[in-house]
Amino acid sequence: MANHKSSLKRIRQSESRKLENRYWAKTARNAVRRIRKMTDKAEAQAAYNKTSALLQRLGRKNIISKNKAANLCSSLAQHINKI
Repeated sequence: MANHKSSLKRIRQSESRKLENRYWAKTARNAVRRIRKMTDKAEAQAAYNKTSALLQRLGRKNIISKNKAANLCSSLAQHINKI
């Protein structure tokens, strides 16, 4: 167990950040899955705009890597163009 006040605080902070990061990563995965199941192009395009913004924001905050965010946005755009 930690002996210093600062290390106890660090443990609390990292735990709360981990929970929040897991929430946003899971939310992004579900949004990507939802778009991949869509068959209506207009509906998929509207959902893509919101999901793309979410992915880019998570990439900037290092919740997911920037490259993963870019790759997901690119693959979703290709999927929508095929519809």
